[in-house]
Amino acid sequence: MTTSMAEDESKNSERPAKRGVPEGLWIQCPGCSATVYRNQVDKLLGLCPECDYHFYVGARVRIDQLLDEGSFEEWDAGICSVDPLKFVDSRPYAERLVAEQKKTGLVDACVTGRGYLRGRPLVIGVTDSAFIMGSMGSVVGEKLTRAIEQATKFSLPLIIVSGSGGGARMHEGILSLMQMAKVSAALGRYHQAGGLYISVLTNPTMGGVAASFASLGDLVVAEPKALVGFAGPRVVAATVKSELPENFQTSEFLLEQGFIDRIINRADLRSEIATFIDYCEISSAKK
Repeated sequence: MTTSMAEDESKNSERPAKRGVPEGLWIQCPGCSATVYRNQVDKLLGLCPECDYHFYVGARVRIDQLLDEGSFEEWDAGICSVDPLKFVDSRPYAERLVAEQKKTGLVDACVTGRGYLRGRPLVIGVTDSAFIMGSMGSVVGEKLTRAIEQATKFSLPLIIVSGSGGGARMHEGILSLMQMAKVSAALGRYHQAGGLYISVLTNPTMGGVAASFASLGDLVVAEPKALVGFAGPRVVAATVKSELPENFQTSEFLLEQGFIDRIINRADLRSEIATFIDYCEISSAKK
């Protein structure tokens, strides 16, 4: 009797533990609150299969979604901030930069370079809201300016995908604010040279980014329901002390007001940009 019970206990102890659901396999959609399979969302380019909500995707993922496979050549990948003001808030800025770099795998909030979109050569820049809210410091401004200058030099179309909820980066003070003028001036020279600049606004595009290069495109398009503006809606409501219009500062509201040219679903963005480039090149050739 004793031996049999011991054998049973031994067999029970050898049974594998029940497997739970792996963490991160399912995610809840902020748009419709449905619980959706992450792999399916990834296959749909970061779109909810139930309501088409546009999830956040990182800068490198956006580049992979837009450009031809293996065609991207990154520029200025090693540029990093030197913390000119030795800024400290809840922690030193230098420490914050290191933490953000480890978290995101990015050196700063912007990736730039050259690639091909359906065989069409172009220059691309993407800001990433995961890195200090995609705020524009000296590195972001310098990388975008250099990219614009290269697009001017080689007479290439320019695409900038903006995802910046932080505007100008307070940790760099006036040096950050100066980037608004620097990037805008580079775009002015690019425009005078006859370049085509397509600005793509994503959720969120706010502050100094929205007030400078993001709104200066020859064509300005946005993803559905993207938040775009200077100050956030709560700040605006508190300032004007009145109720804001429905969907205020969303891409749909801005389209109605004529601030943007078109709202494009992420799944269609690649083909639409290719069409824009072709149309503008044909129109330019006719002139």
